[in-house]
Amino acid sequence: YGEKISSQIAELGNLLDDAQDKLIHARMKEKGFRCGFACLFYGEPGTGKTETVLQLAKQTGRDILQVNISQIKSMWVGESEKNVQAIFDNYKTLCKSSTKAPILLFNEADAIIGKRNTNGDQRAVEKMENSMVTILLQALEDLPLNSIVIATSNIIAQTLDPAFERRFMYKLNVPSPSKETRAKIW
Repeated sequence: YGEKISSQIAELGNLLDDAQDKLIHARMKEKGFRCGFACLFYGEPGTGKTETVLQLAKQTGRDILQVNISQIKSMWVGESEKNVQAIFDNYKTLCKSSTKAPILLFNEADAIIGKRNTNGDQRAVEKMENSMVTILLQALEDLPLNSIVIATSNIIAQTLDPAFERRFMYKLNVPSPSKETRAKIW
């Protein structure tokens, strides 16, 4: 990455450092803010968003709980919503039992963080998708103390549902690597 993006990633790595992370969460709790940390990495496919999350986890000594979006969605009414809720319930339990909160990674989250359909005549599938997004938004709002959620997406931030805008505290537009950077990676 260029200097600007590398600097932002380094800053995020410092924020996720265990001592710094606990200090920040304590201050947020003291001020009455929600205490979970949600972050969005967005940009073109193949820019290294997922790898960056993996490297941040390695750098900060955190495990990753990766969500497979295709396994969340179900053809059965109400199952997708239950699946989203179950992910966050399991994550909360995991956070309580861990000395260091793992990163909950929603990789390729495009399918669940897009804008909700607001047409009056919604089909059953659109209603289900809207309901799933609503549950996800509420779960992000109610993240437990010291929790970390990172979503990666190929969509640009402007196509997000506006309700996600304020729930992702840290947004990072990951551009395509330069020719020199690709040569270094190779």
